[in-house]
Amino acid sequence: MNRQAKGRTPRKPPRNPPSSQKDPVGVYCRVRPLGVEDEECCIEVISSSTIQLHAPEGFKTNRNGEYKETQYSFKKVFGVSISQMELFEHVAKPLVDDLIHGKNGLLFTYGVTGSGKTFTMTGSPGQGGLLPRSLDMIFNSIGPYQTKRYVFKTDDKNGMEIQNEVDALLERQRRDNNLPAPKTTSSRQKVDPEIADMIKPEEAYKTEGVDEDSSYSVFVSYVEIYNNYIYDLLEETQEDVIKPKPPQSKILREDQNHNMYVAGCMEVEVKSAEETFQVFWRGQKKRKVANTRLNRESSRSHSVFIIKLAQAPLDADGDNILQDTNQVTVSQLCLVDLAGSERTGRTGAEGTRIREAGNINQSLLNLRTCIEILRENQMCGTNRMVPYRDSKVTHLFKNYFDGEGKVRMVVNVNPKADDYEETLLVMRFAEMTQEVEVARPADRPIWGFTPGRRHRNQAFKDELSRKLEERGGPLERDLPSAINHLVSSLPPLPSSEVTDPHDDITLPRLIEALQNRHRIRQMMIEEYNKAANMMKSTLQNMDSNLMSKDSFIHELNGRLMEKDKVVQSNKAEIERLEKKNKLLEHKFDILQKTTKTYEVDKRSLQQELETREQRLQRELTEKRRMEQRLHGVVSDTQHKWEKECERRVNAKQMEMQNKLWVKDEKLKQLKAIVTEGKTPGRPDPPGRPDPPPRQTQPHPQRPSRDERLPAKRSASPSPLPTTTPVRLHRRSRSAGGEKWVDHKPASSLDLGTVLQPVIPNAIQVSTPSEKTLSKCDRYVLTHQEIASDGEIRTKLIKGEVLKTRGGGQSVQFTDIETLKQELATVPGRKRKSSEGTSGNDDRSDGAWTDVETRCAVGMEMRAGSNMGPGLEHQGITKRRKP
Repeated sequence: MNRQAKGRTPRKPPRNPPSSQKDPVGVYCRVRPLGVEDEECCIEVISSSTIQLHAPEGFKTNRNGEYKETQYSFKKVFGVSISQMELFEHVAKPLVDDLIHGKNGLLFTYGVTGSGKTFTMTGSPGQGGLLPRSLDMIFNSIGPYQTKRYVFKTDDKNGMEIQNEVDALLERQRRDNNLPAPKTTSSRQKVDPEIADMIKPEEAYKTEGVDEDSSYSVFVSYVEIYNNYIYDLLEETQEDVIKPKPPQSKILREDQNHNMYVAGCMEVEVKSAEETFQVFWRGQKKRKVANTRLNRESSRSHSVFIIKLAQAPLDADGDNILQDTNQVTVSQLCLVDLAGSERTGRTGAEGTRIREAGNINQSLLNLRTCIEILRENQMCGTNRMVPYRDSKVTHLFKNYFDGEGKVRMVVNVNPKADDYEETLLVMRFAEMTQEVEVARPADRPIWGFTPGRRHRNQAFKDELSRKLEERGGPLERDLPSAINHLVSSLPPLPSSEVTDPHDDITLPRLIEALQNRHRIRQMMIEEYNKAANMMKSTLQNMDSNLMSKDSFIHELNGRLMEKDKVVQSNKAEIERLEKKNKLLEHKFDILQKTTKTYEVDKRSLQQELETREQRLQRELTEKRRMEQRLHGVVSDTQHKWEKECERRVNAKQMEMQNKLWVKDEKLKQLKAIVTEGKTPGRPDPPGRPDPPPRQTQPHPQRPSRDERLPAKRSASPSPLPTTTPVRLHRRSRSAGGEKWVDHKPASSLDLGTVLQPVIPNAIQVSTPSEKTLSKCDRYVLTHQEIASDGEIRTKLIKGEVLKTRGGGQSVQFTDIETLKQELATVPGRKRKSSEGTSGNDDRSDGAWTDVETRCAVGMEMRAGSNMGPGLEHQGITKRRKP
C-alpha cells in the first residue's frame, strides 16, 4: 500500500450549519481587596461596568508631564465588597442552565499572579467559589431524575453508551468487588475540613424547566496543562517508593463530531455535589504549585475541570431509559483556572521556576494571539488561520471559539501599584476579547415522545397500590408481595398432624389441598397478568390515541403558526409597501417643488448670463482700445529711452577713455622711472605731464603696436614693484600678532615665478578647513591664471575671518590686488607695454580693484562642514543716477 504524501490537513465539512446569531464573549472583571501592606492603589471602580487605572508614582508619564489614566469597560465589574453568591449568579448560573438544557459552556479565570483567580474558581470554607456552586446547582436540579450507576457508560472515543438494568447491576457488583474497601457515605465527619461547608443551604440554586421525561448522569474529569503537557489528576497509579515513575502525559484527539478531547483521561461518575467536590479536591492536591515572592501557593499549571452531563429520554411507558445511543445528549461545562502571568524579575524565580514561568507566559501569549486573529477575521473580513495548535490550552478549547457554546471570562485584578504594568496588559487583552463573537449553539431537538411519561407511570403505580389497598392488599408497591397477600386469603390447609406411621389419609389430603391452592394461585396470577396486560394495552392505546391527537393538534398548530407567519409577513409587506408609497409620494412632491425652483433659478441665471455677456463684450472692446493706446505710448517711451541710453553710453565711453589715457600716462612714467633706476647715474625722473584738456583732445589715440618699444625679458623676470607685499608685511607686524591663512590652491602653474608676499605667523593650506579658520584672524587667497593676452595674472584676495551666529567661520573679503607677468613659455607672443594695453583689460582690472567690487564677495565656512569655504555675494551694487 502506498503511503499518502504528507501535506496540509484537508478541511473537514462542518457537522452543523453555522448559526446566524452570534453572541460576544462575556468578560467580567473582579477587583481583589488591597492588602494591609500595600499602600498605593492603582484601580478605581467608576461604575458597575467601568474601571479606571491610575499610574503609580514614578511611573512613565505622558509627553505633557501628566500621569496617564485609562478607562476600561466590561459586561459587569465586581468590586471588593461583592460576594461569591452574587458573582455566581451573574457569571456561572446561565452556563449551568445551558448545561442542563444540552448546551456547552466554557468559563475561565484570567489575571496576574496573586490576583485571586483560584479563590474565584474554588473559594474557601464558608465562601464557595464558582465550581462548588455550579456542582450544587446541577445536583439540586437533576437529583430526582438521576439513573443508577453504570447505566450510562463512557467509551474511549468521547462518546456515551447505554446499558440495560441487568448489565448495569452486574457492572456495579463487579466494580464493588474489585474495590479494596466499601465506599463510605459522604458525611460531614469524613469530609476534608478544607472543603467543608462551602455552600450554605440558603444559598442553593435550582434550574427551572428540567425535562422530567429524561434520565441524567454526571461524569467529571480533572486535568492540568503543565509545561504544555497534559496530565490526568484523577488517574490512580500505584506509586513505587523506591523508583517513582513520572506521570504519563495525555494527548489530544478529535472525536467523530470534530470535538477535541483528552484521550485516555479518567472520567468518574458522581451522584452528589459532595462526592464530586471530594473527587475534585483529590485531584487538586496533585496539582503543581510553588512558593514565589508574589504568592505562597502559586499555580504553575492551567487546571481544567470538565463536568459532562449525559441525558437520555424515557421510553413510551415512562419506566425505562430508551435503549438508543443516537438519542443520548451529552453536554459539558469546562471550568478553567489559568495560571497567572508573571515576570521572573518580580517573582525571584530560578531554575525550574523560570522554565515554568516561560511556558505559562508563552501559552497565555498564544491565547492572546488566537483571540486577536479571531477578532481581525470577524471585524475586517479576513480569513487568516488561527494558530490553535501552537498551545494545548487553545487547541483543547478550539470548538468553543468555533461556536460550540457560550464563552465567559472572569478577569481578576490586584489594585496594588506593583502590578500596574502587568494589569495594563491584562486590561488590553480583556478589552480585545470582548469584541470576539461566538456563534450561538443550536437548541436540542425534540424527540417526539409524549411529554409527562414519567409522571403518568408514577400515577399508574400509585393507583395500582391504592386499588390493592382497597381490596385488602398490602400497602407496599411491590407486585410479588401483593400477589402473596391475595394468596394468603385462600381457604386454610387441613390438619397435617401424623400420629400413626401407617396413616395413608393425612398426607394425600394435604397433597391434594396444596395442589388445589397451587392451581388457584396460578389462576389468580394468570387473571392478574391478563388484567394487567389488558390495562396496560388500554393505557397504551389511550397514550397512542392521545399522542396521535397531540401530534395532530401539534401539526395543526404548526400549520396555523405557518399561516400566521405568512399573514404576518404579508401584513408587514403591505405596511412596508404603504410606507414606501408614502415616502415615494413625498419625494415626488419634493422633486416637483425642486424642479419649479430650479426652473425659476434657471431663467434668472440665463438673464444674468446675457447681461454679463453684454458687459463682457463692452469691456473687451474697451480693453482693445486701451491696448492700442498703451501700445502707442510704449513705442514713444521706448524710442525716447533708446535715445537717452545712447547719449549716456557715449558719455560713459568718453569718461572711461579719459581715465584710460590718464592710467597709460602714469604707467609710462613708472616705466621710465624703473628704466632710469637701472642705468648708472640715475637722473631724477621727469615730472608727471598734465593731461590735455577734454576740449582739445576729446578722443585720444592709442599708439600702435609697432610704435611701442618691447621690454627686454631677463632670465628670471622679477614682478612689477607694487606696494602689496610691503603693505601685507607692514599690516601683519602692526597688527600685533595676527595670524594669517595663506590659501594656495593646487595649480598647474608655478607660483614661484611671481613675487610672493612674506606673511609671518601664516598657516599655508591648499584647502581651508573650519579648524584652520578658527585659529586665524586674516585670510589671503593666491589665484593665478593665464589671461587672454598670454600673460600670467596673479590675484591676491585678502579678507578677515569672522565668527558666524551658527558657530562656524565666515570670511569677509576686504581687498584684491592683481599682479601680471609675461609667460615665458608661450612663443611668438610679446609682452604688451602699459601703453599698448587695451581699454577692455584696464576696465576689467579696474572693476576688480574698485572699492565696491572688493567688498562684494564673501566666503563662509558653516559649522560641522568638511568642505572648503563657499562663495557668497554679500555686497549690494550701488545704483547710480542715469
